[in-house]
Amino acid sequence: MSPFEKPVGPAEAVKWRVPDLHPEGRKYVIIAAVVAFVAWAWVGWFLAWPLIGLTLWVALFFRDPVRVTPSAPGLIVSPADGLVSMIERVPVPRELAGPNGLGDAPLIRVSVFMSVFDVHINRTPIAGTIKQVVYISGKFVNAELDKASEDNERQHILVEDREGRRIGFTQIAGLLARRIVPFVKPGDMVAVGQRIGLIRFGSRVDVYLPDDCACQVVLGQRSVAGETILGRVDATTARGIAQ
Repeated sequence: MSPFEKPVGPAEAVKWRVPDLHPEGRKYVIIAAVVAFVAWAWVGWFLAWPLIGLTLWVALFFRDPVRVTPSAPGLIVSPADGLVSMIERVPVPRELAGPNGLGDAPLIRVSVFMSVFDVHINRTPIAGTIKQVVYISGKFVNAELDKASEDNERQHILVEDREGRRIGFTQIAGLLARRIVPFVKPGDMVAVGQRIGLIRFGSRVDVYLPDDCACQVVLGQRSVAGETILGRVDATTARGIAQ
């Protein structure tokens, strides 16, 4: 650094920025904008204003903000923005079970519900190799309901880290969602917090924590994809499972 240059402090180095629009959402924003323009040209502002608001909401839905992911070993970060709606021990989905998956014993499932106002870009909870990506078509019941894990359109993803620990998580389509869009495939190497897909228009993500991992969130807590720590391996200060 030149002696004439002023050192950059934290307040100057970190600035708020408008989140990028993910490429997956561009066509939806364009369609909404065109409809709003046609409504203005043929009907007038009375109909155009609500459609302009809809266009802004679609752009907001597909926003892709920058995230700073913690890199300490043994951490499992949230794959989704939203509300921690369920924390309970449940049987592992058969698509993630077995010797090549998460085993057959019940595991702690942390469910994060994403409203239509949350960021819908999902991220991997650990670094490693994508071992499985299993898509299942299904219904579109309310993603907040427990039965959505078995009834709704969903996609199971299994990641294995360099130590051989496996984390499974499931993207679940919601009441308004109609498509789960994957960004990864089996064999891909991923970094913790890397984008792995999105779910359109309201949904949920379930994460299955291994038995050597202590839950670090409580019911009703807000989580941030790629930043909030859901679990910690061999943690001694874990909050445990909310009752």
